[in-house]
Amino acid sequence: MQTTQKDHPLLYRQVYDHIVARIQRGELAAHDKLPSIRMLAGELQVHRLTVFRAYQLLKEEGKAYVKEKSGYYVAPMHEITGLPTCEKNFAAARTYQNEMSDIQRVPSVYQFSQALIDPNLLPNLYLSQYVKEVFDRYPKMIGTYSDLQGDAELRDFLGDYMTGRLKVSISADELIITSGAQQAIDLLARLYIRPLDAVMVERPTYSAALDIFRAQGVRFLPVDISPGGYDLDQVEEIMKRHKPRFFYMNPTFHNPTGYSVPAGQRKELVALAEKYQCLLVEDDTFRDIYFGEPPSLPLFTYDTEGWVVYLSSFSKYVAPGLRICAVVGRSSVIQPLLTLKSLADNGSPLVNQKLFLHYFGSERMQNHLEKLRIALQIRRDLMIESLQDSGWLWNVPEGGLNLWVKLPDHLSVDMLWQRATAEAVSFVPGAVFDPKREMRSWIRFSYSFVNEEQIRTGMRLLTNLAGSMHNG
Repeated sequence: MQTTQKDHPLLYRQVYDHIVARIQRGELAAHDKLPSIRMLAGELQVHRLTVFRAYQLLKEEGKAYVKEKSGYYVAPMHEITGLPTCEKNFAAARTYQNEMSDIQRVPSVYQFSQALIDPNLLPNLYLSQYVKEVFDRYPKMIGTYSDLQGDAELRDFLGDYMTGRLKVSISADELIITSGAQQAIDLLARLYIRPLDAVMVERPTYSAALDIFRAQGVRFLPVDISPGGYDLDQVEEIMKRHKPRFFYMNPTFHNPTGYSVPAGQRKELVALAEKYQCLLVEDDTFRDIYFGEPPSLPLFTYDTEGWVVYLSSFSKYVAPGLRICAVVGRSSVIQPLLTLKSLADNGSPLVNQKLFLHYFGSERMQNHLEKLRIALQIRRDLMIESLQDSGWLWNVPEGGLNLWVKLPDHLSVDMLWQRATAEAVSFVPGAVFDPKREMRSWIRFSYSFVNEEQIRTGMRLLTNLAGSMHNG
């Protein structure tokens, strides 16, 4: 027998949980034959003995039975409502990580790892002046909880705002307010993923999402993203063959690459999602940060059957400290998500929501977005200018906060990162964004958090370090 990964002491329990979850979801009905031990071991990339132990546990607990010389079958038992045997042990065995957070905690002067707006580019004085007005308008605000789904006044406002953005009618009932997009991703992962479930992700993609999914015990199905979007044949083959739980995507000014998926592909992706019943989780964090023409309409615009859930975070560029994200979806997603939200925090802070409502909805803030785009485009251009003689490669992003750069093969990104951080320069190695952890010639630089002088000086330090490594 062969094995392609080292079996964890509790890995057979994860296989067990995977099968139970499939039964719970109705993918396997009573008397359905379970996949052969050989087939499931190959699919999950585990040892056959691991699958055998999982099947034996299913049999012992009355969830499966054996037909001699035929295999294992789903038992006609009472409804499975939980994972009593394994859940406690498996949860205790989980390990959590957040590679991006670890990188961003490294002290640095030239902070190219933060995909956030320089606070000096935000109208902070205006916001601080507005705080008192909001407290005067809602004097009891700090002494009460928000509605679980989100403040009704804010959802009404965002329903109208999203109707304009998405070009389809959105009601307040189709919105949930979460504490940033990251909480939304975490709740969706908890809602849809069980151990060893398959999830489609872009390669590369947002690293915190990868870490959230890993904590749920997923199997990644990577989809390459390029300046021209996706290979739709690859997307369809994965959906058809593997029946993934969902496809997490960031198709507009993608993080980390800055690429945008063409409008024509967006319509086709929604059609594929409907055909193969694969939920599309559309993370649209950077839509408002464009430097030329506004981007193509979101995938959600083309969805008529409820196969797209849309995440619109305002944390990156409006008011990071308020942590506001709107999750837009049909009732099949919104209702179970509300239950999980109640368990997570019983509703996002009301103070943050009221402040955001009046701050973001003001004419002054909307006018400021135009100035912000100009300032960020200047910083993007300055970073590119600073790298012109480096011999490195990139595509110029038409929006977003990041520059995705490929170094020559002879340069070690890991070694450069070690030397750069010693000189107070930080960036994010590309492997952090890769579900396969193999993109070791790539770097994400964020041009949004540092000022113009820091970009000039920090990039000069970095390219000099790279030059000394090459010469050495």
